[in-house]
Amino acid sequence: MRIFTVALCLALLTSAVPSVSAQSFTVPVVYKKLPNGLRVVISENHAAPVVVVELMYRIGFRIEPKGRTGFAHLFEHLMFQGSEHVAKFEHVRIVNENGGTLNGSTRFDHTNYFEVMPSNALELAMWLEADRMKSLKITPETLKNQQDVVSEEVRVNVLNQPYGAFEWLGLPQKANTNWYNAHNFYGDLAELEAANLDDVKKFYETYYAPNNAVLVVSGDATPDEVMKLAEKHFGGIPQRPLPPRPDIKEPAQTAEKSFTESDKLARTPAVAFGYHLPDRMTKDFFALTLLDPLLVSDESAKMYQALVKENQIASNVSGGFNYGLGNNYDYNGPMLYTFRVDYRPDLKGEDVLKVVDKVIGAIQEHGISEDELQQAKVNIRSSFLDGLESQAGFGRADLLAALALYDDDPGRINTILSDLDKITTQDVLQAAKKYLVPANRTSIDRRPAGGVK
Repeated sequence: MRIFTVALCLALLTSAVPSVSAQSFTVPVVYKKLPNGLRVVISENHAAPVVVVELMYRIGFRIEPKGRTGFAHLFEHLMFQGSEHVAKFEHVRIVNENGGTLNGSTRFDHTNYFEVMPSNALELAMWLEADRMKSLKITPETLKNQQDVVSEEVRVNVLNQPYGAFEWLGLPQKANTNWYNAHNFYGDLAELEAANLDDVKKFYETYYAPNNAVLVVSGDATPDEVMKLAEKHFGGIPQRPLPPRPDIKEPAQTAEKSFTESDKLARTPAVAFGYHLPDRMTKDFFALTLLDPLLVSDESAKMYQALVKENQIASNVSGGFNYGLGNNYDYNGPMLYTFRVDYRPDLKGEDVLKVVDKVIGAIQEHGISEDELQQAKVNIRSSFLDGLESQAGFGRADLLAALALYDDDPGRINTILSDLDKITTQDVLQAAKKYLVPANRTSIDRRPAGGVK
């Protein structure tokens, strides 16, 4: 298996950058739609003979129908089980034998599939994706096999793991009240195992439609070339009626929620807590985006300094937006600003939260300095640009897909940094006062069953 690396052409990543606006960059974006509703995004980049082909479907575990929990994730597996012209597991073999890599994932609001290929295999990758969009083969045997695979994955990755993914799987269920935001995203095993062939075929026919998807091609290809191939391979796939989008609005939380859970597999305690975030792409959202690296990023961050260095009550602090499942921009609904702290066995989660409140309280009282804000802008800019070039350019393709799917505007990729640069220290102060308060927080204190071992 060969892995290609796209050269990073943005020299500002390796130089001192005084602020986000000091140097500009532009991602080439061409955005068109086929008559069947398929959105097509092309980002031309000839730095290396590599292309990323990604299909992103607007169905994720947040928005799967009631009674069908786990279906979004199940389909991430079923989509590799063969289609009309591609036998079971052949998709993976064909990509690998042509020098490429591939993967798929299920997120809050979408499921995606992608190939990173030598550019001379562009049409092959597009043909493979088109074939399973229009003619996925679902048999009783493949369904039963993948039900077993997904059920075992849940048991191995969650049920039989210390802490049970409580920071990204358990916390939303406690913090949210709308079923769509609060159900078990991995899926109820009883519902998953009870699914029959008709259920699964209906799910595929409902959501795996061209008018519910975005095709992104990023890398060594021209817009004309990509559009001809998109029309050739995807243009004939008929659009389908889409169900109304579910109401995923989350009512405001007005009182702190605290839970204590025992864990028979954990050896030391940990606490996860999260604050409901403002709507994505708003001023408050961008203000908290800039506060994030100052709070939790590395050993210099305020949370680490207070909890690990100064008070010595924790061994590890981590956190972020869309924690464990994506980035700040690839979701489209209510979200938590989540933290996890592994702490000293002789203490409790409330002891951790007292220190957390002191750290945040100081920001709410005194704000952050202009130097801190500028440093945060440099850090965010660097991580943003680095993310675009990750996995041979997959990061760029994935963000373009999300912006096309959720905002109908992939060109938004070129304005995010300027929006961040407009944020002032006063904006950060106001957002911290509004959102980072106990009444907007939910916590789970996960402690070893029977005491610390």
